[in-house]
Amino acid sequence: MNISGILVQTKPEHTESVIKKIKQSNCCEYHIHDEKGRIIVTIEGENTEEEIKKLKILQSFDNIISADMMYAYSEDELDGLRENLNNNNNLPEWLNDPDAKPEDIRYNGDLKRKIF
Repeated sequence: MNISGILVQTKPEHTESVIKKIKQSNCCEYHIHDEKGRIIVTIEGENTEEEIKKLKILQSFDNIISADMMYAYSEDELDGLRENLNNNNNLPEWLNDPDAKPEDIRYNGDLKRKIF
């Protein structure tokens, strides 16, 4: 399950009508707003693609100036990436060296080809 925090911006005079449209939609959940027309909603989805589809629906609503992701959490995707990293033998050995010191790491733009 993925969840993302979205900041929606509208003109103050459209805040109530935009909130009403958000609450009627099935693409996100309303949480809070302020007098400047900033509205906080969350979007949930099975994956990133589903979240992006919902964000695009939200962005298409009348009187929305912008709707942008401010925070994203991808539980399943994160677990998959962690598993991939743990099973990947292509990583440099020094990345898993418990005696490696952060001050000894020099980044030259390509960690895979870095030699110590």
